[in-house]
Amino acid sequence: MAYSLSIFRKNVLVTLFLIGFAPLLPVTYTKPSTFLQDFRITWSDSHIKQLDGGKGIQLLLDQNSGCGFASKNKYLFGRVSMKIKLIPGDSAGTVTAFYMNSDTDQIRDELDFEFLGNRTGQPYSVQTNVFAHGKGDREQRVNLWFDPSADFHVYSILWNHQHVVFSVDEVPIRVYKNNEAKGTPFPKSQPMGIYSTLWEADDWATRGGLEKIDWKKAPFYAYYKDFDIEGCATPDPSVCASNPTNWWEGTSYQQLDAVAARRYRWVRMNHMVYDYCTDKQRNPVPPPECLDGI
Repeated sequence: MAYSLSIFRKNVLVTLFLIGFAPLLPVTYTKPSTFLQDFRITWSDSHIKQLDGGKGIQLLLDQNSGCGFASKNKYLFGRVSMKIKLIPGDSAGTVTAFYMNSDTDQIRDELDFEFLGNRTGQPYSVQTNVFAHGKGDREQRVNLWFDPSADFHVYSILWNHQHVVFSVDEVPIRVYKNNEAKGTPFPKSQPMGIYSTLWEADDWATRGGLEKIDWKKAPFYAYYKDFDIEGCATPDPSVCASNPTNWWEGTSYQQLDAVAARRYRWVRMNHMVYDYCTDKQRNPVPPPECLDGI
């Protein structure tokens, strides 16, 4: 009850904070596709169920298996989004992931959303991470300001030559800038596929592995719908890099505007619970990209 009241108060504050702001992204997006138009099942098809004629899907995790799916194509730059409703109740030890991956082993590029399950009554955390040219270890965690298991919310990744922006309901929660000038690699040459998995990770996911999965609560379900991919799908990366018609490379998407920057600061001030940049044990000297603000 205390958590529900807390969520209600936070939702009121968030509504007051966000009301009146114009959406960050244009309303000219293509119509969201059905699941099988753009995706294929990669892991345990018996645990993925199509809903509403393929407009949505249900992912299932039990003691036998988790499951996963991936896009049929790879993309170089663009924006991808999905509406996801996460596991309700006691989801400790589970991870629902939505990410992009180049699938190139030692030099992979990857952009991660990982939703970390919780014990009933605790907030859901979302961990983001960025791998560039095989180097990762750039985790940040944010406690969501709403209950993501009560309804669907939009999770999106915008990726262009200047930065990567992770957003929740159009609110930026993570910005990874192109800091190649400082010697920090940036993912810009390898096309990436879009993936999602639901799996057991109770060795680390909840309170560093202290909270284990309660299999008596299984099976666990997560739901997806409104799959939207707007990216450059081509076997020739140079075409993607030079196409002037790609809206995501437009001037208005090269940096956060004033509204988005304000939202981003609000998230970092009120909801960030871990940042690799300030972890003195792991990084006694902050990595170069950490010295760059909004």
